[in-house]
Amino acid sequence: MNAPLGVILAGGLATRMGGGDKGLLPLGDSTILGHVIDRLAPQVAGLALNANGDPARFAAVGLPVIADSIADFAGPLSGVLAGLDWAADQGASHIVTAAADTPFLPCDLVPRLQLAGGNQGLALAASPGGRQPTFGLWPVALREDLRAALLGGLRKVVLWTNDHGAGTAEFPDDIAFFNVNTPDDLARAQGML
Repeated sequence: MNAPLGVILAGGLATRMGGGDKGLLPLGDSTILGHVIDRLAPQVAGLALNANGDPARFAAVGLPVIADSIADFAGPLSGVLAGLDWAADQGASHIVTAAADTPFLPCDLVPRLQLAGGNQGLALAASPGGRQPTFGLWPVALREDLRAALLGGLRKVVLWTNDHGAGTAEFPDDIAFFNVNTPDDLARAQGML
């Protein structure tokens, strides 16, 4: 399998952080999103950001910004669908997704997802804390199936991936998937740097 395209999911509302774009908050000498890009970009053939609203606020990041095609903040699967549509336009067969608020994501995320993806190339990451549904390998071939499920009201990543026999890539610790949801989390992430 060729290197997939990468899609960073930043389409959430960040309510526990008081709204806004968590990924643009400073972390060390960069931003949370900057750390995500630094870790994911070397693993993929190209990178885009899934975010809703005015894309100009991400101009400094230098990535294409793709919005959800399903209205009303339909959750991470809507971002996955936006990424699959973008990847289809690029002629790619797969995408890998990662959350925009996880600055310590694994540097071997993509190869381990590809190993777990089997013939279909569908897999989710998991850690001792459980499955990590925003970290996955997704085949473009399933995008119309996903679109139909979302339009039918499905919002749970794991329900859809279980129905399609997704593999699981096990990672040994939860730190790699630590996400910054609150001001306290941001302080903790600063300490973890």
